[in-house]
Formats: sequence, C-alpha cells, structure tokens
Amino acid sequence: MAIPVIDFSKINGEEREKTLSDIAKACEEWGFFQLVNHGIPLELLNKVKTLSSDCYKTEREEAFKTSTPVKLLNELLEKNSGEKLENVDWEDVFTLLDHNQNEWPSNTSGLKETMLEYRGEVRKLASKMMELMDENLGLPKGYIKKAFNEGMEDGEETAFFGTKVSHYPPCPHPELVNGLRAHTDAGGVVLLFQDDEYDGLQVLKDGEWIDVQPIPNAIVINTGDQIEVLSNGRYKSAWHRVLAREEGNRRSIASFYNPSYKAAIGPAAAAGAEEGSEKKYPKFVFGDYMDVYANRKFMPKEPRFLAVKSL
Repeated sequence: MAIPVIDFSKINGEEREKTLSDIAKACEEWGFFQLVNHGIPLELLNKVKTLSSDCYKTEREEAFKTSTPVKLLNELLEKNSGEKLENVDWEDVFTLLDHNQNEWPSNTSGLKETMLEYRGEVRKLASKMMELMDENLGLPKGYIKKAFNEGMEDGEETAFFGTKVSHYPPCPHPELVNGLRAHTDAGGVVLLFQDDEYDGLQVLKDGEWIDVQPIPNAIVINTGDQIEVLSNGRYKSAWHRVLAREEGNRRSIASFYNPSYKAAIGPAAAAGAEEGSEKKYPKFVFGDYMDVYANRKFMPKEPRFLAVKSL
C-alpha cells in the first residue's frame, strides 16, 4: 500500500475530471498525497535542496551535537534503563516567516533569496489546491482561502504562511527516540518538499503505518485539522510521524497555509453540513484552537475539538 501519487499537469487537460476525482479520493481516504509535475521549477527545487543542506552543515550541525535531544539520549544510555525518549524529537528545525526575515539563517549565500522565491511558488500552489478542494466539496471558488483570511482588505492576506526547515541527523540509537512524534497538523493545507533519498516519514492508514515514499521533486500535500472541520469530516487530517535513522541526514521542508488566528472556522454548509443536517464539529476561532493544540499536539485529536471554546 502506497500513498496516492497525482500528476498535477493533467488538471488543465482532458483528464481534469479524473484528476479532480483522484484528489478528492486522496483527501477523503488518506489526508496525504504526492503531486508530481506541479509546476514549481526543477532548477529552483535543486537550489532549495543544495542550500538547505549547506545551511545545516555550516550553521546548524555543530549546535545540534550539544542540543537537548542529544543530551537526553546520552543520559538515557548512561542509565541503561531500557526506556525510550518519549517527549523529545530528534530534529533540527528553523522557521521562515514573512515578518521574521531578519532572523533567517544569514551565513549561507543565496539561501534567503532562494527561499523567498520558493515560498512564493509554494504559496501559489497552496491557493490552487484550496480552489480544487472548494470545487470537490461543492463550495464557491475561493471559499476556503477566504475563510482562512479573516479581515483581508485590498487583497492583503491575513492567513498564516510559514515554512519549517527540518533536518533529522543520523541517530546512534534510532530505536530509542522519535524523529518527530506522531501528530496531526493543526492548520489548513501543508505542502512538503521532502528528502528524495532518505525515507522516514510515515502516515497512519487503517491502523497501519505506511511509508511516504521519497519521489524526487514531488510535493507532498496533507490536510490539517481545519480542513477536516470545514469539510465536516469528509476530509480527515491524518496522523503522521518521522522515524529516526541511523544513517543519512534527512531533509524536510514543510510549508503551512493556516487560518489567521482571528478566523472563525466551522463546517461549511455545502461540504455536508446542510441546514438541518448534523454538524460534526463546533465553530471556533482558530487562535483559541491553537491554544488547545499547543498543549495537546501529540494527544488524541477528537478531544481537542471538544475542548476549544465554541462560537
């Protein structure tokens, strides 16, 4: 069993209806799928790969050697207790946001310019993907994007758009620590450019952990909790995790198109919550949901929806 792979170049051709259907099926049955021929230039993707790896080697690697997960693993080995580290991830990470560019890594030549261009391309792809979800759910064009951009004026988006650049360095005891603990994503649409050599990302499907197979230059799409709510459960946010590896430094660049913190999110009528039919999720302010999620990210999903203050 492998997660769906969809040729995105066919969305504008004779196979549009089949491609739309494939995307809908992937959202309903998996919450995860891979896009090939998505339109992001290969030259840009190759620069992102090279510069991200260079940045880790020159600006991050040395610090990771004395990081919290390394210290905790060494302490665990000294105790020889047979336990596993449960509350830490074997991951190096930095986050790129529009408003924190002065905090982006600055010692890797060309990284900032390349990542600005890449984020622009991924943001456009996120918009396309949300429009296709609108179409598949029977919603007006632009519905999801508008819901995420509460208070948008003159086309200035208020939605959160962040890029998390992660590396999962070689781990001497991968059986004792998680690369990244199992969780669902809190927000909207996630677009992942993962390593095309080293695996480790897995998605939970029908009680079984399935590898998200590395495909060179593919973009992995997964739906977050807010898409599950907007679709009234037709689309599910999937549990996923990253395994630690003994060999290889796995690269992972995830971009998140999430609602603004002020956005009110609830089941959309045409998505299966028609007047009089059951709405399976409350309506809430996304910022209130994030307050709950911050303390329950790695815990069961359903109680998060019940714990958030409803409107």
